[in-house]
Parts: sequence; structure tokens; C-alpha cells
Amino acid sequence: MDGGGEANNGLVAHGEWAGWRTWEGSDPFEDHAGPFYFRHDPDGAPRCAFRAEQKHMNGGGFMHGGCIMTFADFCLFVIAREALEGQHSVTATLNGEFVGAVPLGALVECTGEVVKAARSMVFVRGLITTGGENVMSFSGVIKKRGPRT
Repeated sequence: MDGGGEANNGLVAHGEWAGWRTWEGSDPFEDHAGPFYFRHDPDGAPRCAFRAEQKHMNGGGFMHGGCIMTFADFCLFVIAREALEGQHSVTATLNGEFVGAVPLGALVECTGEVVKAARSMVFVRGLITTGGENVMSFSGVIKKRGPRT
């Protein structure tokens, strides 16, 4: 991910994702891999989510690890959004520990926090869950590349 952009007025107006936002159109790979959504909980904490579709599954019938990692990368930037305001940025590191599986049709969610926002780096950690069960814990570092032009 390159830090996306603003949500392209990506507020979803109806359906299952009404009230959520998407960065559709700002990252072709995520558009293809998703769709992924985000919003803020009542306490202001960022939350990301998507629904497990057939295209996300591996040969064993559970979500492919690469899909989970792609979602974690998306979440990294949603979680760090305020710390990155106005900055072009890239993923420097992304580490994950797979601890559970995701079946077809499941709602996959992620919450997390900025551990530290430094001058040129933002350190993030998150937890991906489904049905109240942990799927993957992750941490990552985002490198700020300079002002958006």
C-alpha cells in the first residue's frame, strides 16, 4: 500500500456496508483483493472489515493467508491514517502471526492502534478476528515519504 488517499467520498450509502467507507479506486490491487471497508467505532477507534468470499479462499476451503496479509496491510494504513495526514507513505515492514482460520461467508474485522508516530515512521499493531475468534495478530511500520502533492 502506498498510503492510499482520501476516501474518494467512499461513504457507502446502502446495503450491508452502509455507513462504512472504502478507498475504492485509489489502490488497484486492494480493489481487486477486497472490497475492504473501514469506519470509526463510537469511541473513535478505527475498525476495518470485509466479508469472506469464494475468491478469498484457499484449496482447503479457508481464507488464503495472502488475503489475510493484504487485509492487514490495508488496516495498517487505516489505523495510522491520522498520523499520516498529508503524507505519502509506504509499508516498510509487516509481520503477522496466524492463529485461526476464516470460513467462507464470515465477517472479518480488524482493530488496532498506533504504538508510536515518529517523524518519519509510524509503528502500528492490530488484531484480525472473525466471530469473536482471533485470526491474526500483526505489527508493521509505515515509512513517510514526504508531503502529498
